[in-house]
Amino acid sequence: MRIQSKRLRDHFEALAQYGKLGETGVCRPTLSVAEKMAFEVVSAWMMEAGMTVRLDHAGNLIGRKSGKCEGPILMMGSHLDSQPYGGRFDGTAGVLAAIEAVATMTEHGITPDVPIEVIAFCDEEGWRFNKGLFGSRAIFGQLEEGELSRTDQDGITREQALRDFGCDPEQIASCVYPAGAVGCYLELHIEQGPVLEAMGRSVGIVSGIAGPIWWTVTLRGFAGHAGSVPMNLRQDALVGAAEIILDVNRIVRQEPGTEAVGTVGNLTVFPNSRNIIPEEVQFTIDLRDIDQARRDRYEGQLRDAIHSVAQRYGLQYDIREDTNSEPRYCADWIKRLIREESKALVDDCPELMSGPFHDALAASYVCDYGMIFVRSKDGISHNPAEFSSPEDLAVGAQLLFQTAVRAAEVLATRGANSQVAPFAKST
Repeated sequence: MRIQSKRLRDHFEALAQYGKLGETGVCRPTLSVAEKMAFEVVSAWMMEAGMTVRLDHAGNLIGRKSGKCEGPILMMGSHLDSQPYGGRFDGTAGVLAAIEAVATMTEHGITPDVPIEVIAFCDEEGWRFNKGLFGSRAIFGQLEEGELSRTDQDGITREQALRDFGCDPEQIASCVYPAGAVGCYLELHIEQGPVLEAMGRSVGIVSGIAGPIWWTVTLRGFAGHAGSVPMNLRQDALVGAAEIILDVNRIVRQEPGTEAVGTVGNLTVFPNSRNIIPEEVQFTIDLRDIDQARRDRYEGQLRDAIHSVAQRYGLQYDIREDTNSEPRYCADWIKRLIREESKALVDDCPELMSGPFHDALAASYVCDYGMIFVRSKDGISHNPAEFSSPEDLAVGAQLLFQTAVRAAEVLATRGANSQVAPFAKST
C-alpha cells in the first residue's frame, strides 16, 4: 500500500500560494487572512481523506478519522504558520504528510484500531506574539497566565486575533483533551539542519528535542551627547550588549562538538540615534541543548557574564524568562516501529536529535511521542531557500503512514499511556 506522491506534491504546490513570498518563500502569520485561507483548503483535503473537521477555540484545525474503538487517540500533525521570511516546508510537511497517511488508509479500506486526529496547530512559530506552541499547549492544558493579552507589532492582542479568526477565546478551556485521551503523538518534520544530507540519507528518526530557554534581556545606562561625554565616563548600554552577545557565543562554544547552541536574534536600541549614547538596549537570548545538566551550567555562566558586564559599565539589567523547557526524549517503542518500517524503504534510517522545538514538545508532557525527519537541502530553514525534495517527502510520508498503522495497533492493545509531569512553566 503506497501513498500517492503526486497528490502530496500537488498539495505542497497549492498550499505555497497562501502567503507566497517571492518564487519560493512563504510569509503566513498565525491567525492571519493567509492562514485562514490555507486552513480552508487543508480542511477540504482532510474531508477528502475521510475525516470530519473542526476548528477549535484555540485556533487549531482538527481532522478526525474514527477507529475500531473509541480511544486512546493517535494524534499526528504540525503547523501551517510560517516565519516572516520562511519557506514552504517547515510545519507544512507534517500536516500534509499526516493527511496523506490518512487518505491512504481510507483509499485502501483501512479502519485504524484507534481514532486518528490530524492537527494543524495554531502558532507554533511564536514570532507574531513572541510565544510559540500556542495551539498544542492549549489542547494539553499548558497555557500560562496572560497569553491572550500578548500583542503583535500592530498592537493586536492574541485574544482579538483569535476572535477575528472565528474562535471564542473564552472557551479555550473546552479545547483541553482529558487526561489519557491521547495515546501517542507522531510528527513528521523537515530536519532544518545539515546532518541527513551529510550522511546521504533521506529520512531519520528523532531521538529527542533539545530543551530551549528564551530570555529577553534589558540593559539600562545613561544617554549623553556622543561628542562630549568622555569614553571612561559613559554608561553605554549597547557596548554592554555587544560584550554579552560575544559571551553567549564564547560560552556555548567552550565544548566543541556538542549539541549546545546559543543565539541573539533580536536587538532594540533606544533612543537609536547616531549621536546619542545608547541608554537602553533590549535583546533576546535563545539557549538550547539536549543535555540538561550542561544547559543549566551554561545558563549560570550567562547570568554571571551579564552581571559582570553590567557592573563594569555601570548598567542596570533585567532578565525576563520567556520559555524554559527541559529536553524531551522520544519513546523507545515508537522509535523501534519507525526503524522497523523504514527497512523496506531506505538503506538506513539514522537517529538524530532535534535542536528546534516542535509541537511534539508540548505533546511529550502528556503522552509518548515520536518524530520522523526529512532531509533538508543544505540544512536551510526559516528562509525562502528552504527545500526538501518531493522524493524525500514521499519517503517520509510513506514511513509515517506505515508507522501510524502499527502505532494504532499498539495503542489498541495497551490503552492510554500513564501521565507524566505537567508542562514546564516559564517564570
